[in-house]
Amino acid sequence: MQCERYVIDTNILIAASAANPDSSVSNDATPEDPALRLQVLEWLIAFDSSTTRLVLDGPGKIWEEYQNKLGFNDYGRQVIMHKWSTAAVDNVKVAYDENGHAVLEESLALIIHDLSDRKMVAVVLEALKTCPPCVLANASDTDWYDWQETLAENGIEVEQIIHEWAHAKWLEKKAREK
Repeated sequence: MQCERYVIDTNILIAASAANPDSSVSNDATPEDPALRLQVLEWLIAFDSSTTRLVLDGPGKIWEEYQNKLGFNDYGRQVIMHKWSTAAVDNVKVAYDENGHAVLEESLALIIHDLSDRKMVAVVLEALKTCPPCVLANASDTDWYDWQETLAENGIEVEQIIHEWAHAKWLEKKAREK
């Protein structure tokens, strides 16, 4: 953990929760490897027990996604509620379009093809304007590697929690696309 404020991709909460085989998400989580899930869980435990802040969108679309993907008792969801209960959440303003997708400037909108990830990008951008630093944390979504150059050009850093595994998966995906 290297930053004081994070936007957390939902895949971290799912993978960390899936480290518990009784979790509601354990059968559907990526990665499947228990050792990698444990690595993500350890990152989330460190985040939870630290003074590091969570950054969310004011309209609550990220929280909505967390709720839709995690059960109430899943550890990932409990971490978010703990951050709220300790006043360790910063909410930033994010504009959404008529379809409920975060509005990004055109250069980013052309690159960030996953509409659900646009809200994460928009939150980091707004957090960087209002009270930097802010980093986006990811575990298993390989799209972030596709976008890393454009994100970096816009001041967005993505911390890859299980970089070696995720980067290898991204390289495999790229090889299949050729």
